[in-house]
Amino acid sequence: MEPLSITQVNEYLKRLFEWGLEDNGKAIAKIFEFKDFTGAMEFVNEVAVIAEQEKHHPEMLIYENKVEIKLTTNSAQALTEKDFKVAEEIDSKNANN
Repeated sequence: MEPLSITQVNEYLKRLFEWGLEDNGKAIAKIFEFKDFTGAMEFVNEVAVIAEQEKHHPEMLIYENKVEIKLTTNSAQALTEKDFKVAEEIDSKNANN
């Protein structure tokens, strides 16, 4: 996958809800909040299905009722279209958007 330019990254970010740049623009991240830990874990399992289907695995940090997800394309050492596609799919699984 080809790395996106900063202009392309900013255009893709406009399509997402509350995702932000991290790691000097090489990743996007978002914190999802749930009613309880069980809800957070159910969401993580849904994200795992997406990650396996897309063969694109995010970093996930789970703490109490929150899940932080970070996406980047390691092989490109940058953001690619794949990161934004997966972010959109993850957002579609979260009713709290």
